[in-house]
Amino acid sequence: MGKDDEREGEEPVQIPIDGTLDLHLFQPRDVPEVLDAYLDACREKGILHVRVVHGKGTGFQKRRVEELLARDPRVRSFRPGGAGAGGWGATLVDLEPLAGR
Repeated sequence: MGKDDEREGEEPVQIPIDGTLDLHLFQPRDVPEVLDAYLDACREKGILHVRVVHGKGTGFQKRRVEELLARDPRVRSFRPGGAGAGGWGATLVDLEPLAGR
């Protein structure tokens, strides 16, 4: 059974590009691809401040998101969400603008 066979029957998740990405909607295996595409879409729309909601849980997803962000050249900085922004269950990301903007 190939990767595509595993996803057969799954409906694509439609999410608004509004600066908040809730990873609860996605399978953990899809997080790197989803995060990458979402950051691209935000930059294309001029959204440079993004909130990534990964949940609190054991902290695995938070660490994974931070690892992906740490090596992403589009990311200017990131930090835990503060009060009113998801606290430990979210990460706030500042993106570099697209060239020419």
